[in-house]
Formats: sequence, C-alpha cells, structure tokens
Amino acid sequence: MSNKLMILSFVALTFGSLALAYEPKPLQDFCVADPNTSVKVNGLVCKNPMQVQANDFFFSGLHLRGNTSNPAGSKVTPVFATQLPGLNTLGISMVRIDYAPWGLNPPHTHPRATEILTVIEGTLQVGFVTSNPDNRFITKVLQKGDVFVFPVGLVHFQRSIGNGYAVAIAALSSQNPGAITIGNAVFGANPPIPGDILAKAFQVEKSVVDQLQSKF
Repeated sequence: MSNKLMILSFVALTFGSLALAYEPKPLQDFCVADPNTSVKVNGLVCKNPMQVQANDFFFSGLHLRGNTSNPAGSKVTPVFATQLPGLNTLGISMVRIDYAPWGLNPPHTHPRATEILTVIEGTLQVGFVTSNPDNRFITKVLQKGDVFVFPVGLVHFQRSIGNGYAVAIAALSSQNPGAITIGNAVFGANPPIPGDILAKAFQVEKSVVDQLQSKF
C-alpha cells in the first residue's frame, strides 16, 4: 500500500509541475507591473495595490493601422505587460497584426505561448511546421472571421493574399510570449553564427550563407 501511495504522490507531483511549467497562477487579485523599479524577477515587480488605478488595466490604440512600410509588409502591435501593466502575472496577452497587400509575418516561433488568431479584415494564408522528425507543413487560407491556432513553440507564419490590406487579432497564453524570427535568428545573430556551420547545416556553399547574412 505504501508503495502505491508513493507512486500516486509522484504522479501527482509530476503533473502538478507540468501544469506550472509556463506561468503559475497569481496568488492575489492582481499584480500590476511597476515600471519604476530596477528589480529583476521572473515577470515584473508588483505595484503597491493601493496605488493601482483603472488605467493600469487599460490600453488604447488597437483601432489604429500599423505601419507596414517595411520589407516584410507587416506590423505587429503588441499588448503585453509592458504596454498594459495589469496583465502582469495573468498569463495572457494579445497583438494586432497589419498586413500590406501580400505582406508577410515571417516564419517565427513563440517559445512561451500558444497563439490563437482571428482574421478581422482581408484574407490570410497561415501555416505552421510540426517538430522533428515529421516536419509536416500544415496550412490553410483564412477569411474574415476565421480562427486558427498555432501550438506553442512551433514555427509559423501568416501572409496576406490578394491586393487588399489585412488585419488580424491574436491572443497568446503568456504575458511575455517572446518571438524568434527564424531568418533574423539564423542569419542575423549577433555575433554571427560562423558561415561554415550554416553552410553545412543548409547544405549550400558558404558564399550563399555570406549573401544571406549580409541581408540581415
């Protein structure tokens, strides 16, 4: 009997640890981020709750179109704990994404969050790639009002299809989901990843890698 209890206790602790693997539940009603402190914690330091105001839970500006005049033709407007202090410790955030005609939100990952995206305007092609060894490419064309989910950590993208602008709103399961854009990370690392390593990884000539790195 004691061995069974030990096994059950171990299983319970294991699943409990998995449940808290990303962001633990808050231990108070709220923990509004204090932008004036220099203390670094896993998250942001709480503001004195007696000094909290309604504006700490408020953000304005998602009705404004983002500037898509860039090579990718897209603009991400974040609403993270940095922009909305009341999100601190709540484990959620959101973004607005604007796309010029044929604009692209390039392949990237969110290491700390699952993303659920809703098309507000236009038409988007979206997709993600599963992990090794299958590396399946899963893609779909979305219309206004359609919803698509990108599982945590997987490489994904969105692209506007057609000659009109597109807009999407996405929610993420972290106050600070992080973003690793694949091209920037691989070819724009600082200091650079040695060219011979990338040439061998991608099975191309080093001159090709040099050319790609010069663009980042």
